[in-house]
Order: sequence, then structure tokens, then C-alpha cells
Amino acid sequence: MQKNDRKILLTFDVEEFDVPLEYGHALSTDEQLATGKHGLDNLQVILDRPGISCTLFTTAFFGRHFPASINALASKHEIASHTYYHSKFAPPDLLTSRLELERIAGKKVSGLRMPRMNALEPGTVLAAGYRYDASIHPTWIPGRYMHLRTKRTVHESGGMLQVPASVTPHLRIPLFWLSFKNLPYPVFKRLALRTLKHDGYLSLYFHPWEFTRLEFPKVPYWIRKRSGHEMLDALNRFIQDFSGLASFTTVEKFLDTRPE
Repeated sequence: MQKNDRKILLTFDVEEFDVPLEYGHALSTDEQLATGKHGLDNLQVILDRPGISCTLFTTAFFGRHFPASINALASKHEIASHTYYHSKFAPPDLLTSRLELERIAGKKVSGLRMPRMNALEPGTVLAAGYRYDASIHPTWIPGRYMHLRTKRTVHESGGMLQVPASVTPHLRIPLFWLSFKNLPYPVFKRLALRTLKHDGYLSLYFHPWEFTRLEFPKVPYWIRKRSGHEMLDALNRFIQDFSGLASFTTVEKFLDTRPE
């Protein structure tokens, strides 16, 4: 398989930084938004790299507070929905977030990722006007979800295209932000390369707030580890290492070009 045939879907959940609330650390809404925006600004050096197109799953609440930034990013990257708020959800948010993000981005929004990968029934997502759902993590995350029997790669379910986060073949080791932070980089690289060769693509997800210095003592170290510029350097290294092996593209473009 040639480089142009292999794809890497680099995706970011652009949201309010509400993680500290889960661990008893008070953080105002303004502080949550500011942390997310600071991380997005730090991430700009990657988003501006030639040949790099990403998908930004954005809460409409974040988009409403920083519309100029989201509109500018939409000229190069895909804007998708991360529902309306990160900390709470109601079914009408599926439609209202899509419409609000379309207004801000000036482009059609066709993708959804639920906060914390809380998957919904395909018919519910389809009825809200989405083409694909990227809310499935086909692995086991203790305390979160158990999806070891879910199909590991892109598939259709109930008329909706499902784009699961990448996990390794067989053992289903997750290749997401926490493994990127906590595994030694050579180990993550080896697992990612094996999965890329096996599946022909990778679907990876991160959060802009990871690219700020996370100094919240109550938040577990495995979340705070390798944050800020250290995280930025690591992701730049990954892009450099994989640029000769695959093309970095958006989920939407990947779905447009993949073989049926």
C-alpha cells in the first residue's frame, strides 16, 4: 500500500476543560473555556502545518464563545459536532449544535462525536442530519465502556457510518490521547504503525487542553502527564515520523475516498 492510500485521521475534541470537576477541583466556566482556547492557540502550529488536515469535533458552546477562531479553522479543517455542551446533554442538542456550528463555520457539519464517547442509537444521530458518528471506542476502558465486541473499523450501522477510534488488531490496545501520553513513544509508534499497515488508516483523538500546562493536583497524574509543550513536541514528532507513510486528512474526506 502506497502513502497516498494510507490515511491518518487526526481529530481533536474542542471543548470546555471540565475534567477537574470530575476530581473535585472547582473550575469556573470561564476558566474551562479559557483553558480550551489556550490549548487550541498552542495547537495552531500543528494545524497550520502544510499537508495537515484535521477534524475538530467542537461543542457549540465553545464555538459560540470563539466564533472567529472556529470560522478561520474551517477554511482548512473539518468542523464537526461535539454536541452543545461538554458537561451535559439533551437529545435536542444533536440538531441545535449542528446548526449552530454550521452558522459559525459557514460550512456543512456532517460528523458527530459524543462527549466521553457516549454512543447513541444510529437512528437518533441520523435523524439529526449527520452523515457519520465517531463516538465508538472499540476497546475496554475500566469505568467508562466495554466495547470489545464492536466492529473495530469503519462500518455502517442503521444507515449511519460509524468511524471508531483506532485500536490495535487482536488485543485492541487503544491508540488515543491517554496511551499517547503514558506509553513510551517508541511503543506507541510501533503499535500505531502496526495498526496503520493492517487497517490502512488510523483514527486518533486528542483535546486542545492537553497542549496547556495542566497544574491541577487533584487531577490524576496519568491525565496531567506530558502536557503543554512536551505534548506539542511529541505530536510534532509523530507527524514527522508518519508523514512519509500516510496522508493526514479529515474524516469527511476519508469517507469520500475510501473504497466501498
